[in-house]
Amino acid sequence: MKEAIVLYPAATSHQMISMVELAKLILQHHPNISITIFVAIMPFDTSTISAYISSISQTSLPISFLSLPPPSEKPPGPAAAATLGKAAFDYIRLYSPKVLDALKTISLTSTVLAFIISTFGITYDTPIPTYLYFTSGATSFASILYLPTIHNQTTKSFKDLPNNTPLHFTGLPPIKPSHLPEPLLDRDHPAYQEFFSLGTLLPNLKGMILNTFDMLEPQAIKAITEGACVPKGSTPPLYCIGPRIVDAKQRGASDDGLSKCLLWLDKQPSQSVVFLCFGRKGAFSAPQLKEIAFGLERSKQRFMWVVRNPPPKSDTEPDLEELLPEGFLERTKERGLVLKSWAPQAAILSHQAVGGFVTHCGWNSVLEAVTYGVPMLPWPLYAEQKLNSVVLAEEIKLTPKPILTEDGKGVVSSEEVERKVRELMGMEGKGFRESSSMMKIMAMAAWTNGGSSFTALSKLVASWKQEQS
Repeated sequence: MKEAIVLYPAATSHQMISMVELAKLILQHHPNISITIFVAIMPFDTSTISAYISSISQTSLPISFLSLPPPSEKPPGPAAAATLGKAAFDYIRLYSPKVLDALKTISLTSTVLAFIISTFGITYDTPIPTYLYFTSGATSFASILYLPTIHNQTTKSFKDLPNNTPLHFTGLPPIKPSHLPEPLLDRDHPAYQEFFSLGTLLPNLKGMILNTFDMLEPQAIKAITEGACVPKGSTPPLYCIGPRIVDAKQRGASDDGLSKCLLWLDKQPSQSVVFLCFGRKGAFSAPQLKEIAFGLERSKQRFMWVVRNPPPKSDTEPDLEELLPEGFLERTKERGLVLKSWAPQAAILSHQAVGGFVTHCGWNSVLEAVTYGVPMLPWPLYAEQKLNSVVLAEEIKLTPKPILTEDGKGVVSSEEVERKVRELMGMEGKGFRESSSMMKIMAMAAWTNGGSSFTALSKLVASWKQEQS
C-alpha cells in the first residue's frame, strides 16, 4: 500500500494556500508520499478557494483534493465565519463524520502516515496520528497555549483590565491587554472558548507544526518546547518548518500588475523605496488615508503604496482622486506609485530598489520581509498583528516600535507617519537594516542541510515512519 498524508485546512483561502505550501514542502523532500487535501465547503471565500484549487490541479503537483459532502444543516453567514462566531465553529464540527468516513476510505488503499489539521477546538476520533498545523508564528501560539493558565489568574476579561496592566505570558515579553487578538479580550466570546479548549486537545495530538524557524522566535519556541506554556499538562513535540511564504504567481495573480510594479521599481535607486501594504483585509478610514498621504509627501521618500477603499467597501476598486488629498498624485508622481487594492508583495519585497516595508504584521508578510531581508515598520491592524509587532520590536529588536494609537481606534497623524517613515529609511534605520540582513541569512540557513527547519521536517517524517513500524 502506498504511503499517504491527509491535510485538512480550515475553510478559508489563507488556510488552504498555507496547507498547499506545506504539501509542496513535504513533496519536495519526500516525493513518493501521496497527499490528499480535504475541502470543506463554507459560504464565504468559496470562489477564491475554488479558483485556487483549480490552478493547483492544473499543475503537475501530485496533490489531490477531496470535497467533503456538506452537512444537511444550514451553514452560517459570512459575518459569523469572519468573526469566528460560535455558528461557524459548530458548522465545522458537523463535518466530523464526513471527515472520518473519508479517512476510512483512503485507508483502504493507502497507509495514512499522518492527518494534519489547522482548525482549533476540534478533534477527531481516529487511530491515524493527528498533527496541528499552526500557520502563524510561535509568539501567538505560545499565548494561546498559556491562555488557560493566565485565565485562572483573574476573573475579569482582558478587555476590562487597565491597559497598562502587564500580562505575563510565558515565552513573551510583558504585553498590554490591547496587544492581544480581539477574540481573546472577552472571555465570553465564542472564539475565546475555542482557543481556551486547545489545551484539552493537546494530549490527542502527535505533534504541532509551526510556520517559523528557531532563530526568529527563540524565546517563544523554547517556552513551547520545554512545556512551560502548558505547566499542568503535556505538550506534544514541536516542529518549526518555516519560513514558508506564498508569492503572487502562486496566488494566481495577473502578469500585468506584476510587470507594472517591477518596471517602476527598475527605475529607482537601490534600497530607496518604502513599500506600504497592509494585506487583503488591511483597510483604513478615509481620514487616515489622507494623513498617510500627507506624511509620505512630507517625508520626501520614494514610495510604493497599496490603497484599499475604506470599510465597508474594501473589496471594491478605490477612486484615488477622491480618497487622497487634492493634487497628491500629481505632486508625488516622480517619486511615488500608488496602486489600487493589490500588489505582488513578494516580488516587490525581493526587488533591490525596496529599502523598507510598512506592514500590518500579518505573519505571511513578516516571513516575506524576513526572507528578503527588508526592514519592517509595523502598523498592526487586527488578529495577532499587535502581538507580533510588540515581540518583533521589543524582544527580537528587528523593527522600530510599531505605529499604534493608544486606543487602537484613533487616526495616526501625518506628522507621526512622516517621522516613522524617516526613521525606517534614514540613518536611524541603519541598525534595523543590518538586523534584517542577518535574519535573512539565518532564514536561509534554516533550510540548508542540517539547518533547524530542514532537521525539523526530517524528524517529523521520521516520526510518521516510526508510527508504522
